[in-house]
Amino acid sequence: MKTNPKIAVFGGGSWATAIVKMLSENIENIGWYMRNTNAIKHIETHHHNPNYLSSAELNPEKLDLSNNINYIVESYDVLIFVIPSAFLKAELEKLTSSLSNKLIFSAIKGIVPESGLIIGEHFHQTYKIPIENIGVISGPCHAEEVAMERLSYLTLACQDQEKAKMLSKFITSDFIKTKISDDIIGTEYAAMLKNIYAIAAGIAHGLGYGDNFQSVLMSNSIREMKRFIKKVHKMKRNINHSAYLGDLLVTGYSTFSRNRMFGNMVGKGYTVKSAQMEMSMVAEGYYATKSAFEIKEKNGAKTPIIDTVYSILYNGKEAKKQFEKLTHKLN
Repeated sequence: MKTNPKIAVFGGGSWATAIVKMLSENIENIGWYMRNTNAIKHIETHHHNPNYLSSAELNPEKLDLSNNINYIVESYDVLIFVIPSAFLKAELEKLTSSLSNKLIFSAIKGIVPESGLIIGEHFHQTYKIPIENIGVISGPCHAEEVAMERLSYLTLACQDQEKAKMLSKFITSDFIKTKISDDIIGTEYAAMLKNIYAIAAGIAHGLGYGDNFQSVLMSNSIREMKRFIKKVHKMKRNINHSAYLGDLLVTGYSTFSRNRMFGNMVGKGYTVKSAQMEMSMVAEGYYATKSAFEIKEKNGAKTPIIDTVYSILYNGKEAKKQFEKLTHKLN
């Protein structure tokens, strides 16, 4: 890996914009792929993303903006993917350029619906990227607070920790601190699962449950997360660390959480489809719920919270009745 590799971000949403802002603190040239040509022109002219995180001031002189995914892949060494998991496969199908000699970092907190794989596994199995060349960027961190330059913490996970440390150097700033981990699979599953638990927290809020119940729900969620991850990837990890528990808490409680917002709307009586249409951002937890349910069916993990959310989102069960049943399964 080069001492000063060229780094590019893929995606035009809030989290992609936040990562570009972080990198801009340390790097003079950042590749940025997004599909929306109008957004590109707006950023070049007005110095902010018109659709997401518009309060974040951007410096177009540091940005190599393009809607040509192959140009960005060919021109950069480290590729940070922040495209919503539901759209990742379609975007990658545009590739004619090789990913084989690239370092891939995923900041996508979901599962690829078509393959049922977390992002790192998808790149490894579909594009034959060596595991040591795949990394994960996880929280706890909300894009909105990055835009406001509020102190935030990130976990960078990679089997080759030197590569995680390299990226850390370019992301760390006065308002961003980083931690390095070798638990690439566990942190990525945690980033996916916490969105499901945030939907559960939102549904509970929409149904009128209070803080007392929410605390029990979150306590049970972290234990359920531990059981699930242990089934899919057994290794020594402290589930109370920020990448797991911290990310769960900020997503479950924060008003910035799109998954909590989505769940809140469902709890208040919106249909799943109407809640999705109402939101301008993708709630990754919706797609993650189906994949997580299918995975736990294979590995036998005990997941009453995931089961409840799945029954509401995919089986059309009434949220109130399903949560009444869930209350008897928590402790």
